[in-house]
Amino acid sequence: MSDQLPDSSLELAALEQKLDQLIEKYNQVKTENCSLKIKQEALVKEKAKLLEKTTLARTRVEAMITRLKAMEHGS
Repeated sequence: MSDQLPDSSLELAALEQKLDQLIEKYNQVKTENCSLKIKQEALVKEKAKLLEKTTLARTRVEAMITRLKAMEHGS
């Protein structure tokens, strides 16, 4: 019976160490996840701004083409 006690203590210590490692890994992943969410949000906003700029540029180019065609037909 006394032989089993140290084994149990070693097993418990090993389990505690594994639990500590899992908690540490969980915290790392949680931090990384939060960081990725922030980056994703920034990228979504940047994409929206770029789409808006693209639409504006397309509208301006189309307007210039229309004016050039009008000038061509007017000459």
